[in-house]
Amino acid sequence: MTGHGFQTSQTAGRRGLLSAAAGLAISGLACCFDQRGRVQAAVVAPTARSVILIFNCGAPSHLDLWDMKPLAPAEVRGPFQPIQTNVPGIEISELLPGLARRMDRLSIVRSVHHAHGGHNSGMHWSTVGRPYRIDSTLINPGPADLPCFGTLVGWLAQRDGYAAGVPPYVITPFPHCDSRKYLTPGQFGGCLGSRFDPFVLDADPGAKDFRVPGLRLDSSMDADRLSARLQLLGQMEQSGTRIAARAADATDEIRSRALGMIGSDSASEAFDLTRESDSVRDRYGRHSWGQSHLLARRLVEAGCRFVTTVNGPSITWDTHKDNFNQLRNRLVPPMEQAYTALLDDLQERGLFEQTLVIWMGDFGRTPKINADAGRDHWPQCYSMVLGGGGIRGGLVIGESDSTGAVPRSRPTTPADIHATVFRALGYQAEQIVYHQVDGRPVPVCDGQPITELLSTG
Repeated sequence: MTGHGFQTSQTAGRRGLLSAAAGLAISGLACCFDQRGRVQAAVVAPTARSVILIFNCGAPSHLDLWDMKPLAPAEVRGPFQPIQTNVPGIEISELLPGLARRMDRLSIVRSVHHAHGGHNSGMHWSTVGRPYRIDSTLINPGPADLPCFGTLVGWLAQRDGYAAGVPPYVITPFPHCDSRKYLTPGQFGGCLGSRFDPFVLDADPGAKDFRVPGLRLDSSMDADRLSARLQLLGQMEQSGTRIAARAADATDEIRSRALGMIGSDSASEAFDLTRESDSVRDRYGRHSWGQSHLLARRLVEAGCRFVTTVNGPSITWDTHKDNFNQLRNRLVPPMEQAYTALLDDLQERGLFEQTLVIWMGDFGRTPKINADAGRDHWPQCYSMVLGGGGIRGGLVIGESDSTGAVPRSRPTTPADIHATVFRALGYQAEQIVYHQVDGRPVPVCDGQPITELLSTG
């Protein structure tokens, strides 16, 4: 679901207090489950409690950030130079000096690949770990979608008794999308049901007047008025057409959890960035990406299990033209400021070892620079970066060929990244199933964990 604004077949607008309450609960606060999906979890010792996904919508160039090719021809390597990191032998782009000084906390996977070149289908494959039925940008979510790994982490958390006062899965500031017209499938509840939708902020945390509506009772609504409205709603439901028992039970649970959340201060406090000092907010950057990263830290501190910060809006990293100036002047500086601040803040607060931070995009960019000084879509090889939550730092997994076009060694899929995340959270995801709308079982993940990255092996 969305905080406000975005509407899909899985979401509905919220009218008044009760609609807001139900909406918040649909974002993942209900703890009732379809019995077909209630399976015995295969659990291993977790090294992480929460996940923060930094997702660069539009796909940043791996060749200009994480997988430099200084010996390649000029039409491949581009103008940026590699710099040494604080880990001997690992070089990254001169555009990332702050991250170069923190490379011992991060590891790069340089051999990720899939086969979808459209933005929405590419984002689907990167976050769901499986191909969409067509390779296209002009697609939207539906109730039969397979859920992404963020949605599944929230689903597993609720199955295991999640009780924090904030939603288990939050997306900030806006959903994965090609545009406001085409949202990425997989990021909502899909075949699990809308009660497992993430809470999508759909608001800019960097705005001066930023606030999340519906987290507190309106000043005009006292406890007596709320009680009277709930009694009236109950009478209307009793006199209305009966619905399936399972749906009715789910609705009751959703309402109960939502009202409990509104009656608590924990959610409104977690989303309230004014509780942070000016120095902390300045450190992250007074822009949408910086304040979204700060909000992600506040949410995992409050117990949220998965937060996605979408570095958008829309496909802002889609650099078909003027790639190098866009990266240098518009895209990388705010992203790196927010990223480094997040890493340091988590470390200083003792949260880094229990929070797995992932950096990814839709796919990579073409090795050959085009006539507009840009790079086009390239899912055949790209990079992802992981750190924290028990992930070993200072490693490079896999290698691309001399132009960054295809994996040369240790080819890796998005599903392998997801399997690594699930394992760090304590799940053997290949042994846990959910069910499609037609009842067919699907393993939570069919990838293989990258054991070199895991501190537990």
